[in-house]
Amino acid sequence: MLNFFQNSINNTSQTAKIIISIALMLFGGFAFTRVTKKLRLPNVTAYIITGILIGPYFLNLIPEQVIDGMDFLSDIALAFIAFSTGEFFRFGTLRKNAGKVIVITLFESLLASVLVFLLTYFILKLNFAFSMVLSALAAATAPASTMMTIRQTGARGNFVDTLLQVVALDDVVGLVAYSMAISISLSSISGEAFSVISVLKPIFINIAVLALGGVFGWLLKVLMPVKRSDDNKLIIGIAVLFAFCGICTILDVSPLLGCMSMGTIYINVSKDEKFFRQMGYFSPPILLLFFVRSGLCFDLSALTSAGSVGTTPLIIVGVLYFVIRIVGKYAGAFLGALIVKKPEPVRNYLGLALIPQAGVAIGLASLGARTLGGDMGNALLTIILASSVLYELAGPACAKLSLYLSGSYSDKLEDITVIPSGEETRNSVEELIFRIKQIQKTLPKHEEVSEDEEAFTEASLEQYYYDKRRYRIKNWRK
Repeated sequence: MLNFFQNSINNTSQTAKIIISIALMLFGGFAFTRVTKKLRLPNVTAYIITGILIGPYFLNLIPEQVIDGMDFLSDIALAFIAFSTGEFFRFGTLRKNAGKVIVITLFESLLASVLVFLLTYFILKLNFAFSMVLSALAAATAPASTMMTIRQTGARGNFVDTLLQVVALDDVVGLVAYSMAISISLSSISGEAFSVISVLKPIFINIAVLALGGVFGWLLKVLMPVKRSDDNKLIIGIAVLFAFCGICTILDVSPLLGCMSMGTIYINVSKDEKFFRQMGYFSPPILLLFFVRSGLCFDLSALTSAGSVGTTPLIIVGVLYFVIRIVGKYAGAFLGALIVKKPEPVRNYLGLALIPQAGVAIGLASLGARTLGGDMGNALLTIILASSVLYELAGPACAKLSLYLSGSYSDKLEDITVIPSGEETRNSVEELIFRIKQIQKTLPKHEEVSEDEEAFTEASLEQYYYDKRRYRIKNWRK
């Protein structure tokens, strides 16, 4: 049966190959989330494992031409991830804690990168170019996993505010570090002499991309006045995002920083949080395809070999990278918070919440693999994918633990609500009613219902009462 399917898809037209492959990737990714949901694992893990299972090293259901033709997905996925992250850069909040957050971010991201470089280059004796790029990727954190955990728990407070800003900023640091590392690595591979220009050039490029992204964010606000319908807003938003992503591809730079800037400018000039939720409804299939494709590119055979990067097997490099990055993140966050005199809960538990690593790191690893090419690029993507599965297994649990230990959320009603002093004499029923009313005040207000939704609701109610009358008449006749 499997051979019949493989032969059928290989012998059909190119258009049919693409359509069937995309359908298989979407359905396979969704189906495997049913399994990981039972195991309380994140969807990203399901998507990567799905790609591995239907890829060339197991079932081999996706033709190689289709896998190669989906190379653009890394740019598109990074664009969506970065744009959604920009929502958390509110100028008002940044002005209050910008200095402290920057110090913490620099310490936790750069210390992780430094430790990984010391491990790979000086201890494991791996290739210099490979060590540079891998250590730069260690700085990035997975904003999606952290934000998902915060939303699920309803956590809030100083710890959460600091965490969100650090998670968003360390992707900026990670991108700049990656840009510098890839430039230095390419110079070392080509045999060119090291120069200050090779280090400063990517910094100036990223500043230019940052500014261009801000212009596109302002343009997005101009093109989407309040009276514009939600459908048209979504169309315009995706068109602008794709256009910016295309420009970055032409210039051969990552769209991450520019898209983050676009989201930041848009949320600050428009205050339109609803649009980010709309983009969130559109992005899941794209992110699913990106992570499944990453799994398709996962080279299992490379784990037991060192390839051209050194003598240490990649599986050992991946496990050590996993451990050392966690040490760097935790120690860096602790030292940074200690220097800026953050409260004890932030110092002790912030590092735990910075463990997840998936979307941004995988996206940059895909770009790095494409730039470095050959065995080195393949080894880079293999290590990041393998460690990302481990991070997605342990990361969300550690992030939730940090939120709980820091007192940012609680399952106890007494911790969620507070009885004002002087009113402690309430009986148990009155106290329960008072606490419930307090919780109701914190819930978001119901948004205005659209005409389509209102019409659908009315039609559903009419059908319900009609069926109910028919049922009563039928029983009365009996």
